Amino acid sequence: MSGTTTARTTVTPLTSADADLLVAAARTAAEAAGATVSVTVLDAGGHLLAFRRDDRAVLISGETSTRKAFTALQLDAPTADLVDAVRPGGLFHTLPTALDRPLLFIAGGLPVHRDGRLIGAIGVGGGAPDQDHGFAAAALDVLVQGLST
Repeated sequence: MSGTTTARTTVTPLTSADADLLVAAARTAAEAAGATVSVTVLDAGGHLLAFRRDDRAVLISGETSTRKAFTALQLDAPTADLVDAVRPGGLFHTLPTALDRPLLFIAGGLPVHRDGRLIGAIGVGGGAPDQDHGFAAAALDVLVQGLST
């Protein structure tokens, strides 16, 4: 043993204030596009930090946003990037769904990173998949801008 240790860098976890900001920013982007959505934010452990379903959104959009966030968190990747991986012959074609929530491979789920570490995920459901992805990305942009100021 060399006696040297590597310093661990502490990364601030996703806070409830961060989660509220993500939900508000995603909803603002959706409203600007005339869409009604549900937004879910999970922390790094998969625990619900924030959830909001617009009263005009279809009921299933709440489950959809949660599953998108869970998928992005579990696989640390945007759900839009995973669509081809679950098709026959894809990397995850036989991925078991015995997790506590089934995974959902459709655009709208994004992992949230801080200082290069996964700290949570956001999922947006209710709009078209490309819209949901855009709303989630817009929310992440607002969070990143808030962290850099």
